[in-house]
Amino acid sequence: MASPLQYGDPPHLGPFVLQARLRVGPAGLVYLGQGSDGRAVSVAVLTRGAALDPAARDRFVTGIREAAASRSGVRGWMARAARGRTAVADTAPQVLAMDGGSAPWVATPYEPDRAGAERFLEPVLVRGTLIGEQHGPDFAPHWISDRSPALPAPPKSAPPPTETRRSVVVAGAVLTVLLVLLAVMAWLLIRRDDEVQPPPKPLPPTMFVPTPPPVPATPEPGEPTTSPSPSRSGTGTPGPKQGEEDDGSPI
Repeated sequence: MASPLQYGDPPHLGPFVLQARLRVGPAGLVYLGQGSDGRAVSVAVLTRGAALDPAARDRFVTGIREAAASRSGVRGWMARAARGRTAVADTAPQVLAMDGGSAPWVATPYEPDRAGAERFLEPVLVRGTLIGEQHGPDFAPHWISDRSPALPAPPKSAPPPTETRRSVVVAGAVLTVLLVLLAVMAWLLIRRDDEVQPPPKPLPPTMFVPTPPPVPATPEPGEPTTSPSPSRSGTGTPGPKQGEEDDGSPI
C-alpha cells in the first residue's frame, strides 16, 4: 500500500519524480514514481547502510545487470553460463534505468498486480548463515536496522546550498551599497550645481570722448573789437587814466 513520502526521501532519482512510498524493507525502499512521458514506474533504492556495504551493493547491481542482459538473447545466456549460477533475471521485471554508483537504484514499469523493482532487493539481504543454513549462527548485517534511503552525493561543481545563499546575500548587500553611493553622489552634484552660480559677466568699459573747446569766432574786417568791461564789483585794480603816465611812484 502506498504511503506519503517522508522527510529524507529523495524527490527524484534520475529522470523519475518520486510520488509515494510503496515498500520499506531492511535492504532498501521502493517508491512509486513517474517518468517524463507520464509513465508510472517502480523505483528501488538501497538503504544507506546497505549502500555502504560493498558486498550488498555488488549483489544488488549484479542482479540488475543480469536482468538487463537476459533480454538480449544469446548474450545474456552466455553471461549466465559463464558465471555458473542461476540468474536472478529469470523472473525479474524489465529494467528501464539504473544507477550503480554510491547510491544505486533501479526503475521498472509499475504494475499493481506484479512485483516491480522490489524484486532486485531480495538477493541483497543474505539469509541463513555464512557456512550453510544448517550450521553456525545466523548472520545479520550491521545495517539491517537502517531505514534511511541512500542519497546520491551532490555534484562537486555545485556549491553547497548554504554557500549559495551566503553568496546571494553578499551580492545583494554589495549591490545595495553601490546604489546608495550612486544616489548620494547624484544628490551632491545636483546641490553643487544649485549653490555654485556662474559669476556675472563684466560690463564693457565706458569710453569718455573729450569734447573739444569752443573755437572763438573770428571778427569780420571793419567790425570793432569788443573790449572786456571793467569789473562791477570794484575789487579789480583800475588801470591808469588816459593822459596820465605811470612814473612808477607809489600812490
